[in-house]
Amino acid sequence: MEQKTHNRANPKYCGRVVRLEDGEAEVELDLTEEMIVDEKGLIHGGFTFSAADYAAMVAVNHPLVVLAGAEVKFLKPTKVGETIVSKAKVVSQEGKKIKVEVSSFRKSNQEKVFEGNFTCIIPSKHVLD
Repeated sequence: MEQKTHNRANPKYCGRVVRLEDGEAEVELDLTEEMIVDEKGLIHGGFTFSAADYAAMVAVNHPLVVLAGAEVKFLKPTKVGETIVSKAKVVSQEGKKIKVEVSSFRKSNQEKVFEGNFTCIIPSKHVLD
């Protein structure tokens, strides 16, 4: 399936799409030195959120999709050198409002580190127009 949205997202910070099917997407993000917040190698949660958000957008896969809201839980800390996998699935759609569930895991052992419910909207025109 062809990716139709967020094609200019930087894989260094958002992750790379490794699977795309109708209503589902999987994104992998390598956690690097640029993302750490302390001397122990703790990764800022914003990067975990970014990969999950990107997975949600790609699961919807509409050129104009944007995030309208999210309810998330950070379950475990992540650290430099890990790779996280964010798996997104569209669970409902009412008109232009789409709900997407996302779970993120450590690639090495499948331990869940994040989960969220994302509300996406498909506006009639680009949000910057």
